[in-house]
Amino acid sequence: MTTLFSTKQRVRESFDRSATSYDAAASLQRLVCEQLLAGFQPDTEPQHVLDAGCGTGYGLRLLRQRWPQARLVGLDFAPSMLQLARQDADALIAADVETLPCAGGSFDVWLSSLTVQWCYAARAFREAARVLRAGGQLAMSTLGPQTFHELRAAFGVIDDYRHTLSFSEPDAITDALLGAGFSDIDLRRHTQCVYYPDLKTLLHAVKAIGANSVGEGARNGLFGKRAWRAVQNAYESFRTPEGLPARYDVLIVYARK
Repeated sequence: MTTLFSTKQRVRESFDRSATSYDAAASLQRLVCEQLLAGFQPDTEPQHVLDAGCGTGYGLRLLRQRWPQARLVGLDFAPSMLQLARQDADALIAADVETLPCAGGSFDVWLSSLTVQWCYAARAFREAARVLRAGGQLAMSTLGPQTFHELRAAFGVIDDYRHTLSFSEPDAITDALLGAGFSDIDLRRHTQCVYYPDLKTLLHAVKAIGANSVGEGARNGLFGKRAWRAVQNAYESFRTPEGLPARYDVLIVYARK
């Protein structure tokens, strides 16, 4: 039986392996991080900021440009990602966003871009609330349920497995934030697509950012040639002049403790 621990262990190992390929493949991740920060207007310039799930440090670099005097702490559970982020942070922590080894009330801002979809959101938000000072602010992006819609539909022609993560509905994110003690919740949703010439390139690009479970199912073994052709043909029905789309249902959320 697959457990939460074993799933997280696989995700951690996957991101560790993909650290050196991540930045070259993560154009969507960079764009969403920029969108998250562009819409974030804290009440005052923060002094202590936690980037929860900092990856290779792209968000930390943007934070340093915006708030050069702030103390920036980067946290990620993939050690090889942290090695690449070390020049952009005042401190780095190898840990899970659901169990932060940080003192209560120690940050003005808890920021996380495209990390919460790998977690139990309610646990991550409770930890965010714990480490934020009273009045501290949360800025977060994650993925909604329409993410990889075309990919799920294409694989649906050969079996009933999901082949992607189960992404949270916006209402579930809002409820989890309220349950953790947040208020003034501002959730914004938009669709972002990245286009590829063929399905093989699309899957390789997704796996290069560490999402190795995408395109895989619960069953063991590899797809046969006939099944693979069926998936390719099904995905072709979504082709646009730009190429085959990989859809991202982007949720950007701001809240206050």
